[in-house]
Amino acid sequence: MSEAQVLPIGVAEVHLPEGERWPSGKPFPIVAHAVTHREGVFLFDTGIGAGNQEVEELFSPERHSLEDALAAQGIAMADVTAVANCHLHFDHSGQNGLFPGRPIFVQRDEWAMLHEPDYTIPEWIDVPGLSYELIEGETEVAPGLRLIPTPGHAPGHQSLVVSTPEGIVAIAGQAVLTRAEWLGSTDETESGVPRPDDESRDAYVASVARLRALDPVRVHFVHDREVWTRET
Repeated sequence: MSEAQVLPIGVAEVHLPEGERWPSGKPFPIVAHAVTHREGVFLFDTGIGAGNQEVEELFSPERHSLEDALAAQGIAMADVTAVANCHLHFDHSGQNGLFPGRPIFVQRDEWAMLHEPDYTIPEWIDVPGLSYELIEGETEVAPGLRLIPTPGHAPGHQSLVVSTPEGIVAIAGQAVLTRAEWLGSTDETESGVPRPDDESRDAYVASVARLRALDPVRVHFVHDREVWTRET
């Protein structure tokens, strides 16, 4: 059994344009997760990069240094042994370039979207010196750590499943937007479930069902600082 520990790392807040699914005027949090295990530190998501004018104008990001945020948890950048992105949207993969030589795990279906128009910021991701590992389906990436496909929000979205002595801890990524959604809320400011006419809805719902079937003891989210914990 893995002695892994999941540590949330706040990396930024953004201000969404009017009409987005989040309360107007409320900063939208971006949370990465460092998972310590017996062979090192696995980093799930890297947050927002810098230097893209459109991102700056649309979202006014308030960034927190990833190096400093990790250091606050006693982790140096050099301690990170591998990385994964739940998906390649700009707010989850923008600082991949800080980890040359470390494997970065991405689902092949997600990598296929990299250069699609308006999907992400390719220059933050397709950086010389980075070592992407394209995977298909469920993959063990460290002792007790498994990436599982959870498409819906994005075609190649993936979540991280961590086996601990307490039970399964799931880092949902954006397969579930918030703790409130996990609890059943259908409020559009708390839920990322696609609308009924969205072709990705069935995949999204199936991915949430897959996460629930794991019977986790805790669930972490990348756009909500609150953690769901199963009541005993």
